[in-house]
Amino acid sequence: MKKILVVSAEYYPEISIGLKETLKKSLTNYDLEYFVVPGVFEIPSVISKYAEKYDGFIALGCVIKGETPHFDLISRSVIDGLMNMSIKHKKPIGNAILTCLNKSQALTRINKSKEASDAVKQVLENDPKK
Repeated sequence: MKKILVVSAEYYPEISIGLKETLKKSLTNYDLEYFVVPGVFEIPSVISKYAEKYDGFIALGCVIKGETPHFDLISRSVIDGLMNMSIKHKKPIGNAILTCLNKSQALTRINKSKEASDAVKQVLENDPKK
């Protein structure tokens, strides 16, 4: 059974809970383990730390735009970090980090965790090494 590490940022608890619930319904035939971090900025370093122990990863979290450039800096850094980890370790990382203008917008995008898990499943199931 393939092992997937789900790294979840808990800065917005109601959003992360919704993302996790949607995700669990989609990944019933996988061995899931969870790692909780305070915010999305910590997600790439956790994935890097555990890259050799898992077959794939899913990043869950949310960044909501405020009045400063912080939103842009954090969003770009995290997304670039995830892509770099995926390429470096040659493993799929499903990205369900919501980048939204407000909390209401984020709550309507909870299904993005299913899309991220579907992408990881497809990559793992289509692995030519099987």
